[in-house]
Amino acid sequence: MRTIWTGAIGFGLVNIPVKLFSATHESRLDLDMLDKKDHSHIKFQRVNEKTGKEVTWENIVKGYKVDDEYVILDEKDFEKANAKKTKTIEIIQFVMEDEIDSVYFETPYYIQPDKSGTRAYALLREALRKSKKVAVANYVLRNKEALAILKPIGDVIVLNKIRFQEEILDADDLDLPAKSQIKEGEMKMALTLIDQLTEKFDISKYKDTYTSELLKLIKAKAKGVAPKSKSVAAKPTATKDLMAQLKASLQPARRTAAR
Repeated sequence: MRTIWTGAIGFGLVNIPVKLFSATHESRLDLDMLDKKDHSHIKFQRVNEKTGKEVTWENIVKGYKVDDEYVILDEKDFEKANAKKTKTIEIIQFVMEDEIDSVYFETPYYIQPDKSGTRAYALLREALRKSKKVAVANYVLRNKEALAILKPIGDVIVLNKIRFQEEILDADDLDLPAKSQIKEGEMKMALTLIDQLTEKFDISKYKDTYTSELLKLIKAKAKGVAPKSKSVAAKPTATKDLMAQLKASLQPARRTAAR
């Protein structure tokens, strides 16, 4: 795995030198963009708007406009803005994980200690495990301040980036149904169905089947085989049929036991 950040975890007055690694990768197929006419590759270029010429990465700088003039920033400027935050994952507080709504969770990363920080890393990991709490921390990654939680999973401390409250859109503008629309019998049946489908969560049971099916289709087309259409239109359940749909969803054995 490739290191994407190096710095330290700030745990009180203890500094733990660490490296950050991405904990995920995309499972979707890497599809190329092609010209519909001759299937030539589509290329994206960084073009100077005045000259129309392509600009190489080494000649690109970042700037912020102030009074119609750009202030140019280099990598040292980003670090000077707050040297501590660019080099430290600073633990702010400890909380119970279930206090944080899942809407805030974003991206997971693995944290690995440098050789000089192994004991302190192990101490933090086991203290988090024993306390059954997670650490809330902030840091700067790719020139942007981020909020995160640290939690142990097996032998690794995972940093899970979380969104700031202001990044979550307000749901008040949505047209949502009231509780008064629910009938008591429907609620009973829905709870029975939930109970029937409840089991211990095992992430290994779930696979990205769409990608594998898409790959099968691609291989079939490559051999000149026309794929069969499996069109399934999603139909909303009519309100008057809701109870019947719930009853039909229950397994016969469980339906009998629920009576």
